[in-house]
Amino acid sequence: MVEHQSRPGWAEVEEYLSATLVHGDAGMDAVLASIDAAAMPRIEVAPTAGKLLMLLARIQGARRVLEIGTLAGFSTIWLARALPDGGHITTCEYLPEHAAVAGRNIMAAGFAAMVDIRVGPALDTLPTLLGGEPYDFVFIDADKGNNVNYLRWALKLTRPGSVIVMDNVIWEGTILNPGDDPDAAAIRAALDFMGANPALDATAIQTAGSKGWDGFAIAVVR
Repeated sequence: MVEHQSRPGWAEVEEYLSATLVHGDAGMDAVLASIDAAAMPRIEVAPTAGKLLMLLARIQGARRVLEIGTLAGFSTIWLARALPDGGHITTCEYLPEHAAVAGRNIMAAGFAAMVDIRVGPALDTLPTLLGGEPYDFVFIDADKGNNVNYLRWALKLTRPGSVIVMDNVIWEGTILNPGDDPDAAAIRAALDFMGANPALDATAIQTAGSKGWDGFAIAVVR
């Protein structure tokens, strides 16, 4: 597995951008504290990325959001802040203990009525969502080995005009030469899938910050 390393300048710029543009609050600080208190991995999105998700969902006019990978609910809460009254988020979390932390955080943020946390393997949950109203926005941030499967399901559960965002697509640049890193190989396969699929119009952005050298892909369903 690749080791993500940040440089001092990257983190300092991110802190400046967060303080200047994101304007963190006690609620989000409490979510981060809950991650540490539960000894969970610090793999939540950066505050700048969380607010970007909120703005993208708001720009898209999303009412229904699907999130694959909940962790402690940090990105879930950012996405919930984008939704209008009556909006809904379905978020999939593999580990019950993480889902429990997320549930408490989402309730404290005032979004419990808006968010449905599904516990268990996402590939078991996603088929149960077929036949419902399509999702307007999908955020994929879970086990990298299933990224292509998650993208396939995202296409089944969305509509033309829906937005799909996939996190961690640069992986310290290892996508150029995955070698024996299965995550890097899976990420590259997912990018290849996005670029070759006629149902998607996609691009990717590289980022450098507290999470190291990484980035995200964004696609619109045609």
